[in-house]
Amino acid sequence: MARMHSRRKGKSGSNHPIKKINPEWVQYSKEEIKEIIIKMHKEGKPMSQIGIILRDQYGIPSVKALIGKSIKQILSEEELLSKWPEDLMNLMKKAVRLRKHLEENKMDKHNKRALQLTESKIKRLVKYYKSVKVIEKTWYYKPKEAALLIRE
Repeated sequence: MARMHSRRKGKSGSNHPIKKINPEWVQYSKEEIKEIIIKMHKEGKPMSQIGIILRDQYGIPSVKALIGKSIKQILSEEELLSKWPEDLMNLMKKAVRLRKHLEENKMDKHNKRALQLTESKIKRLVKYYKSVKVIEKTWYYKPKEAALLIRE
């Protein structure tokens, strides 16, 4: 599949296992895995990092294969899920950083273009989240509001 803002195709990508079975080498129970996920979330780790840490340090290839629920579902059951999706917040943080840089360096045309591309990704993602009712229909992306959301 082609990249969003370039004409190139990407080379990297991960392949999920064909069979979603419970591997024999995992030595953690369902309750222990849930406790680990909740503990890491309370330490401030986002969902994407929790999955990577579980894979690399704990030897858990797939939380969904072991427990039957994703990390997001586990956190939402415990009412620990934030109001804003992680990917949207990451893009807004990037846009805030680029805006701050452009205030100091007004003639930086490359970063101006990067800001335009980032904000178009944000708007596209907001449109999707509105359609699946994760975000309110009345919410719109405004750079000043995004800067305030990032500070919280």
